[in-house]
Amino acid sequence: MYAALVLHKAGKKIDEQGLTSVVKAAGVDVDQVKVKALASALSEINIDEALKNAATMAMAAAPAAAAPGAAKAEEKPKAEEKKEEEALAGLASLFG
Repeated sequence: MYAALVLHKAGKKIDEQGLTSVVKAAGVDVDQVKVKALASALSEINIDEALKNAATMAMAAAPAAAAPGAAKAEEKPKAEEKKEEEALAGLASLFG
């Protein structure tokens, strides 16, 4: 995948030959089956769109990560309400 991103950033065609060249340049043994599968899978994908969507998804995930903190903030008022109810019940018992 990194090889494909490097080729894309350089404005080169993402094909088996290019992927193989990048992987070899990195000093890694090339698995031709994986290279062929990746080249085939990426041949019909608009990489610019995929990168934009990935950035959008990452931004959307950030607020979801903040949700547990929001849940804790909501728990405090419930505890305060319970204390108030107990206090009112205590006052009511004074007046029979």
